[in-house]
Amino acid sequence: MKYTTALFAAGAFVAAVSSVPVRRDVPANLIPPFGVTAGTNPDGTGNCDGINGANGQPILIPCSCPPDLATFTSDLNANVAAGHATNNPSVSLSFPTDSSAASLATRIEASIITLQNLNGAGVGCPAASTTFSAQLAAAQAGNATPAPAAAAAAPPAAAPPAAAADAASSTLVPASLIPAFGVTAGTSPDGTGNCLGINNIKIPCSCPPDAATFASDLEANVAAGHATNNPSVAVSFPTDSSATSQAARIEAAIVTLQNLNGPGVGCPAASTTFSAQLAAAQAAE
Repeated sequence: MKYTTALFAAGAFVAAVSSVPVRRDVPANLIPPFGVTAGTNPDGTGNCDGINGANGQPILIPCSCPPDLATFTSDLNANVAAGHATNNPSVSLSFPTDSSAASLATRIEASIITLQNLNGAGVGCPAASTTFSAQLAAAQAGNATPAPAAAAAAPPAAAPPAAAADAASSTLVPASLIPAFGVTAGTSPDGTGNCLGINNIKIPCSCPPDAATFASDLEANVAAGHATNNPSVAVSFPTDSSATSQAARIEAAIVTLQNLNGPGVGCPAASTTFSAQLAAAQAAE
């Protein structure tokens, strides 16, 4: 009798164990390819080349983007297992493995969510650091094969010379000379960590940073003579009215923007009109 009871208990234990869900990683062959190589053509300000815009020219992205594949895969697996972005729990996701276009689109959306929330809620890499947006558009159109080519909005036309940002004044960096962002953070969130930047290019919703934080970081960088989070990149902030000095100030602002949280880790150029402002200043030199 005792023997029979023991067998029953053991059988119940095995059944209970076998009923526990087993976590399975997403199939590697179903992870959308980035389509972009990190660190391509660094310009010395924390920018590298991302996907091409409508004019055929690369969109600038942080040089650390996209992340290495192993890190991305690990984060994607964690997010899929949780059913949401672990760094942004309000954003749900799934990763179906069948061959339908709808499931392909869902997998790409999960990848975009993972990309945009790598380091925190809405803090990650911009859509322009991969071809995910183009692949998603193709899938949503009913094409089962991800689009290999990038499609992005055209860069902005030359903006007026740099304007004042709403930030406290300082000794080294007068508030009236800090270039205006030209973009408002959190514009039109799409639920995947993306918001709209210049010309409706998708950017992390946390970009650009608040003006006070940016001004403080810019001041620290100018005081140090380089990006404090990326010491190999020099900055200066001349205060005269020449076009050359204006360009130097915008370059200092770009360096600060792109290195807010570490070497090449910050906000993309598309989260401000700095690139257009710089082009206008350089054309006036």
